[in-house]
Amino acid sequence: MLLWLTLTVLWSTPCWAYQMYGYATGTYFSSTPDNTNDISGIRVSVSPIGIIKSVQLRYGSNWGRMYGVPGGWATEFLLGPDEYIVGLVGSHRIYIRYLVVYSNLGRSAPFGMESGYSFRASPSDPGKILTGLFGQTQALGITGIGFMWDYPLVDQPPTPSNKTR
Repeated sequence: MLLWLTLTVLWSTPCWAYQMYGYATGTYFSSTPDNTNDISGIRVSVSPIGIIKSVQLRYGSNWGRMYGVPGGWATEFLLGPDEYIVGLVGSHRIYIRYLVVYSNLGRSAPFGMESGYSFRASPSDPGKILTGLFGQTQALGITGIGFMWDYPLVDQPPTPSNKTR
């Protein structure tokens, strides 16, 4: 069943770039791209009544800024080497209620509980990965969320050292 769901997410009709899911009211947020490291993890906090309160991305070994509101129970999904986020499934009512993150290695992590209107998000082009997120938030949590996709960063070859003659 998990394999079928993963394949459905990865090979479904791609969503338009920069689409926001949910009711999207409140204060806008957007993650800052990291030009050195790809996303290596995601941390999601969920309230006792099942609202996604906040989302935080990890680039390399450092956690970035938390987007949303404080509180709830935080759960992390850490990625391994050469592992990337390639799709998400979620649901919303007034607030985002559920997110499932899928990696290129077939792993997944659910956050919250499915309730309300469903959505699927994946990159428009093969080979692209999650590179950031944006959305809107109000007093109880995240009301809308969108995802930024781009190609993985490629390790740059070492710069030749300046040689003394």
